[in-house]
Amino acid sequence: MNYRHITFASALICTALTSSVMIAPVLAGEPRAVIELFTSQGCSSCPPADRLLGELAQDPSLLTITLAVDYWDYLGWKDTLANRGHTSRQQAYAKSRGDRNVYTPQVVVNGLVHVLGSDKAAIENAIAQTRRADAPLNLPVTMTVADGKVTVNVAAANGAHQSGEVWLCPITSKAPVAIGRGENHGRTLTYTNVVRRWVKLGDWNGKPATFSMPVAELPAADYSLKDIDWLAAFVQSGVAAKPGLMLGATTASLR
Repeated sequence: MNYRHITFASALICTALTSSVMIAPVLAGEPRAVIELFTSQGCSSCPPADRLLGELAQDPSLLTITLAVDYWDYLGWKDTLANRGHTSRQQAYAKSRGDRNVYTPQVVVNGLVHVLGSDKAAIENAIAQTRRADAPLNLPVTMTVADGKVTVNVAAANGAHQSGEVWLCPITSKAPVAIGRGENHGRTLTYTNVVRRWVKLGDWNGKPATFSMPVAELPAADYSLKDIDWLAAFVQSGVAAKPGLMLGATTASLR
């Protein structure tokens, strides 16, 4: 198949030590783009996009993340990294854009533009497009991990956007998965910068603000603290049900 596509309506129905092999996200100043790849282990057209994300992760000006969705699980293989929240986020993007396009592999750039996740040229064009159309990622955001606590500092508004939501994502740098059934049966696929969950730290109202949470609260039922290599923090306009422009982003290592 060319790529896995599902409409918004049908999606609702289908509904710490440094390792040399890990990708440590080192951003040169403020990143120029946040690249979100919506993918699935049950999608035969996704591996090229998964590999491309791994390549893009080497670019220090890009913050790249993998969001595994669960709506192809019925095809015979339950995605071991999938999170229902990722499916909801992808559907929310489609609703926000008004185009109802939900498919895999899909990349969303800076919260605004979607393209086929295996098309490098389209991704680069989308980065340029979002930077011409608005001012993504110009809000200074910093993050520290110290004394058993993650602290995110957001500066005062310096543009048209005066509000947003502050999110924290625990991330696994590399996740190799042996696929036992489905369209990718017999393959071992490696996923890069896998988001394990989205934690809302709070709302930003345009004024300088600090948000924090204990490191001990980062794990969830399906992963432990040792599975988390680094953290990404985002300030995004809109709300979870209708996300918009990425206003600011930063990273911090847990290793």
